[in-house]
This record gives sequence, C-alpha cells and structure tokens, in this order.
Amino acid sequence: MKKRYRKGVFIVVYIMEKNKIFYLLVKRKLHWKGWEFPKGGIENKNHLNDVKRETKEETGQFPVKIKSFNKKGKYLYDKQYPDRKGFIGQSYRLFSAEIKNKKITLDKREHSDFKWLDFDKAWAKLSFPNQKICLNIVNKGLKK
Repeated sequence: MKKRYRKGVFIVVYIMEKNKIFYLLVKRKLHWKGWEFPKGGIENKNHLNDVKRETKEETGQFPVKIKSFNKKGKYLYDKQYPDRKGFIGQSYRLFSAEIKNKKITLDKREHSDFKWLDFDKAWAKLSFPNQKICLNIVNKGLKK
C-alpha cells in the first residue's frame, strides 16, 4: 500500500498591537494534547481559501491579511486515526494570517484553550520542532 500524507496548511495566526506581534497558540485535544497553531486539511486548489476557512473555523475570525511562505514539510502521525484512514501523516504549506482582535471562538472539538504570546513565549510553548521552525520563518518574514 502506498504511503499517503494528508495535505494541509499550517497557519501562524497573529495580531499587531502597538507595533508588537502576538501569536495565537491553541491547545490541541483531538488526536494529541499540546500547543500548536491553527492548521487544517486542504479542500481547494486555492490554498488561500483553505487558510480563510481554517482561520475562521479555529478562531471565529476571518483573516485581514494572509501571507504565503516558501515552506513545505511533512510529519508522521503517532498512530492510525479513525478519521484519517489511509494516511500515515500530514504534509503542509506554511501561511500567516493576521486577525483583527484577540477575541477567539475555539472549535471545541479540536482545542480546549488558547493563548496570545510574544515570539519567545510562543516558541517555548510549541510542542514540535517543525512548528518552532515555522514560527521562526513567519516571525522573520513579518519583521521585514
């Protein structure tokens, strides 16, 4: 059987407040437990629509600015999940999404909590190295 990766988007959601960047981390409870940024499966050829949809689903807000980064990656799942039949992991493309305010409406099926953090605190709280790499890329891109 061919090893298949579910296609997805990683979205580093942020807000600008008094010329400072704050990043949104959400606490995962579906499939695993830990801190991450919003992500989701690809449903469209136009990944911007996927970024808009996932940002809305996981924050309750539509992004006011989206930026695509030249970063792709993939990771393996720790086990076979019933809602991910036939997939051994997920591949992703990296995006950032700016939203208007800190009022978040979580998708309670996937996440149990959220935090707004500066770069250093967000980097320290993220659960996986690929997420830290993505945060670093976005942070450098937003500072330009």
